[in-house]
Amino acid sequence: MNTRTTRRRVGSLLTAGLAAAALGLGLAAPAHAAPLVDPDEIGSITVHKFEAPDSPTGLPNNGTQVDTTGLTPLAGVTFEVQQVVGVDLSTNAGWVEAADLADAFDAGDPAGSITGEGFTLAAGSSLVTDAAGVAAFTGLPVGLYLVQETDFPAGVTPSAPFLITVPLTDPDNRDAWLYDVHVYPKNAVTTATKTVEDADAVQLGDEVTFTITADIPNTAVIDGYKIVDVLDEKLDYVASTVTLENGATITEGVDYTITHDAATNAVTVEFTAAGRAILAAENTTRVVVDIITTVNTVGEIVNQALVYPNLPSFDIEPGEPGGPTTTPEVETRWGGITLEKVGPDTTPLVGAVFQVFTSAADAAAQTNPVSIEGVTEFEVVAADGTLTIEGLRYSDFANGAAVAPGDAGYLQYYLVEIEAPDGYELLAEPIEFEVTAATSAVGIDLTVTNVPQNAGFELPFTGGSGPGLLYLLGFGLIAGGVAFVILTRRRTAQSR
Repeated sequence: MNTRTTRRRVGSLLTAGLAAAALGLGLAAPAHAAPLVDPDEIGSITVHKFEAPDSPTGLPNNGTQVDTTGLTPLAGVTFEVQQVVGVDLSTNAGWVEAADLADAFDAGDPAGSITGEGFTLAAGSSLVTDAAGVAAFTGLPVGLYLVQETDFPAGVTPSAPFLITVPLTDPDNRDAWLYDVHVYPKNAVTTATKTVEDADAVQLGDEVTFTITADIPNTAVIDGYKIVDVLDEKLDYVASTVTLENGATITEGVDYTITHDAATNAVTVEFTAAGRAILAAENTTRVVVDIITTVNTVGEIVNQALVYPNLPSFDIEPGEPGGPTTTPEVETRWGGITLEKVGPDTTPLVGAVFQVFTSAADAAAQTNPVSIEGVTEFEVVAADGTLTIEGLRYSDFANGAAVAPGDAGYLQYYLVEIEAPDGYELLAEPIEFEVTAATSAVGIDLTVTNVPQNAGFELPFTGGSGPGLLYLLGFGLIAGGVAFVILTRRRTAQSR
């Protein structure tokens, strides 16, 4: 005799004994119909569904209606109710059969475990929970019923199938039956958030971290759990870390795996059986996944992740009932600026070389220039004098939100000319500029004007009649002086 058979027989004997005792007490009591099941009575099963992990905390779950104030109803969940044919609950033998079936019932294969015991299931009826989270199945004859959750919103872990009798002994009046039964099936709503951290990123190649924080289904058994993030092609995957928010220890390769599919740029974190056992034990905390990337191309890069809270959700498309939870979208934004280099008369100039800095101090000291894909110096070579410098994070958008000057994450850029066009002066000071969606669009964002050398004034030793005349006058004076000396000597000699 196996263990299940032993349990079933013991359960049957116990149920029969209780039924007999109840019948004996009934015979000893004054004659009235309340303690006996009325086979002609019509009952109901009212299902209440809330965004809560269990039946209302601290409240009875015994078939009576309870106060659910403060709980959030869950609408849009479909339940199906089917009567188990062949179980007559107006008889003691029928209750023994129900007890035996309860022992053999398998929530993983509810219909199979029922038919395997020689019973059949009647055609079912289905209802969807309303705005109050209620689905009321009325007009039910006395009997044993299978209740299953057959359709549910994305991110919801369905309640396990269960059996329930109509009627139940009234817990508030133990000598009567409760034909209108209220149930609060266990459920779990999994929500998830996503954030981006890029405030310290300036140039292409800098790290940008995306963080996914996801609830753990508050169920006794978690049959599947994974998080998938399909990265934009403008992002290069670097690494991932997985932790639990409460600090409980989980180990990669034992409790979860991390894979990156280079073809789709998808990062998948999937928990093993061992890891899911830890999640079930730590279901009041949350899973935190940090995905480290680098940006390889400019653009407004949108990203979101999917959280699959149970095994059935693995095979359902995002957005479909019963599918994964979708996180909100987050963005990291990258662009550049286009300048034109001209002279005072707006003539295009070439040959100027610039560097970009992110602080006035660095610009003044010529330290820590921005490096975009290894380039720190940007030269104007186009004949029209234009230069586009791109690969810079937006000045006014950081960590997934708009920022303004003075806010954390706001980026002020400084343009410094380190080599002027031939015949022109360098810029005397840095030029401040921003990178935004507007500057990243096509067009000229900044006009940089150079003045000619010495501000256009002619230097005194660069040629012209003025200096030549001075030289000629000088030579004339010298020649005159020499002639005077010679003439004086001759006169002196003749006088002797």
